[in-house]
Amino acid sequence: MQQGEIEIQAFGPDHIEGAVALSLQENWPHRAQDWQMALQLSRGAVALDDQGRVTGTILVTPYGTDCAMINMVIVDRNVRGKGLGRRLMDKALALAGDRPLRLVATVDGMPLYQKLGFVPSGAILQHQGKVAELGAPDAVEAAVTSDLPDIKALDRDAYGADREALIDALAERGQFAVIRRNGAIEAYAAIRPFGRGEVIGPVIAGSADAAKALIGFFAAPRPGAFLRVDTDSRTGIAGWLGEIGLAHVGGGVAMDRPPKNGAERARPKVYALANQALG
Repeated sequence: MQQGEIEIQAFGPDHIEGAVALSLQENWPHRAQDWQMALQLSRGAVALDDQGRVTGTILVTPYGTDCAMINMVIVDRNVRGKGLGRRLMDKALALAGDRPLRLVATVDGMPLYQKLGFVPSGAILQHQGKVAELGAPDAVEAAVTSDLPDIKALDRDAYGADREALIDALAERGQFAVIRRNGAIEAYAAIRPFGRGEVIGPVIAGSADAAKALIGFFAAPRPGAFLRVDTDSRTGIAGWLGEIGLAHVGGGVAMDRPPKNGAERARPKVYALANQALG
């Protein structure tokens, strides 16, 4: 490699340390463990300078053949404006194949994504903070291992894609809660360590009240703990999240390629993402 040249390589475990440093530069909260989980579920690419330093990252997280999330897109601020973001996106598109694509864009990233055919489909709101004291909700219970097949089926119905690998990764690292009706699971949520504390998500439910109860189940025994929830602006729970101590601190724009048809399903519904990267 010549001096000043940047090479694109497959993202491997040896690149985690450099990726963490790059995400810290952007004030992202991701720990090495968070990058490791994302990489476990994904394929991706890194950009390396002539000293072997990671100067760019991108991951593609496939959910079966149904769709893929493009995520963890970072370009070192010292090498921006040289087309590196486009090179990384071209690599991601090749890795994704013919799957429909989803991502959560920053304002800076939107022009490139729009040039590549992505269309805005919603606003994602990041809520986080030290949770207030709450009463424990009724009708929510901790899930058990035998619930995982039903959780996966419910998630597939709501998300429209097979996320079995994601559910398994969440089970390795965190906990699930469920709401049952007549013995059948009709809503679920997960919590796991992430960033500065823990993230609650996904949350899949048939109503905003059920989603709040699931979030409350995890929040109630953690007064003062640092929690995060990423929700779509249309779910109607953002105001309540603020009331329980999880302030709106940012977010992004959900984008799809090709565009979604706009049809809204009545039930179940995604009230919170696993996080912005994983959908």
